[in-house]
Amino acid sequence: MKLEKITNLGQKRRYEDACGTALALEFVGERWALLIIRELLLGPRRFGEIRAGLPGLSANVLTQRLAGLEADGIVVREKLPPPASVQVYALTPWGYEAEPVVLAMGRWALRSPRHDPSLPFSRVSLMLALRMLMLPDKTAGWSGRIGFRLGEETYLATIEDGAFGITRGTLAGAEAVFVGEPNDFLPVLFGTMPLVAALSEGRFVVDGDVPRAAEFATLFLLPPKLAA
Repeated sequence: MKLEKITNLGQKRRYEDACGTALALEFVGERWALLIIRELLLGPRRFGEIRAGLPGLSANVLTQRLAGLEADGIVVREKLPPPASVQVYALTPWGYEAEPVVLAMGRWALRSPRHDPSLPFSRVSLMLALRMLMLPDKTAGWSGRIGFRLGEETYLATIEDGAFGITRGTLAGAEAVFVGEPNDFLPVLFGTMPLVAALSEGRFVVDGDVPRAAEFATLFLLPPKLAA
């Protein structure tokens, strides 16, 4: 893969502006920085896992961005306990406070006609999209546990009367499990294709209670597009 050229190595743009928005852009305005934060919102990740979620990002640039986010107090390096004993990157408590910002920006941008759902979509992005696109009026009286097996990764989405939670690494108690890759599920979870139609096309597989999975799929919807 062709490496991305880095210019002004080690230098970050400064806006010399007292506005908090300007300061925020000094923290996350560099290319890839906000998406790296996105990939860490569901818990610590190894360097290679972050790259897997951002296939257009070179190792060199990722190293630089992680160093910058760490210097700014947004990301911290940790070592997992044995038997893993590997280094991971995690958000600091302050770093996790960026989640509402990331979700709000995503929902705002999805209204653009330029949104192309055929582009690569990371596993973390899929899970965050569920939180972003949940319909409060439908989830208010709904409770359930639905799993996702995405390649070698597993996630459990839990809804309890409108409260939405995501846990990585477990399928315990799941009533149904979606099995596939993120882009496979988008038409169903974005409200553009019924689950039964997607299953008949072989887009993905559902293990367990298919009717409950179909109910779950109706709890999310893309925001309306702007008029062209």
